[in-house]
Amino acid sequence: MRIVKNGDVHVSAPIGMPRKTVEAFIEQHRDWIDKARTKTVERLKQRADFYNQLPLSTRAEVDEAQRRLKLLVEPMVEKYSQVMGVTPSYVYYRPNISRWGQCNIRNHSICISAYVLLLPEWCVEHVVVHELCHLLEPSHNARFHALMDQYFPRWKEARKVTRLLINKKKGG
Repeated sequence: MRIVKNGDVHVSAPIGMPRKTVEAFIEQHRDWIDKARTKTVERLKQRADFYNQLPLSTRAEVDEAQRRLKLLVEPMVEKYSQVMGVTPSYVYYRPNISRWGQCNIRNHSICISAYVLLLPEWCVEHVVVHELCHLLEPSHNARFHALMDQYFPRWKEARKVTRLLINKKKGG
């Protein structure tokens, strides 16, 4: 039994198990379901509160975010491209909430989430280096992690900080 992102309960049971047995199992775990659902809703609200700090509803807000992103990210791309010996074909920005960045190996482009503007600068640097490393190693294997260790040794700490920022409770 698990609670999915929208709060629904998904129960897996062997084929042929009587429905009453499954329903009894669910009923026995009602307290766990209620607590898990509350936690899921709370987590979704925390995420929404985090991302809503960057308004992107009007053309002017999007344009301003693009301007700030270019000023922040482009010098980092230039610096690390030289250090790492890689050059993305182009860098673009989208309001992605599922990923901080994306690297397209086929055309060597890099996409950075507009929401990196909500992160400390050194965490944005982590995202940039992460995506540039993918130009050298497409997967998240040992070689990729060795490259991250080489070019941005604080990458694990940056990842933790970004997760903490998103999941921070109000007033905490």
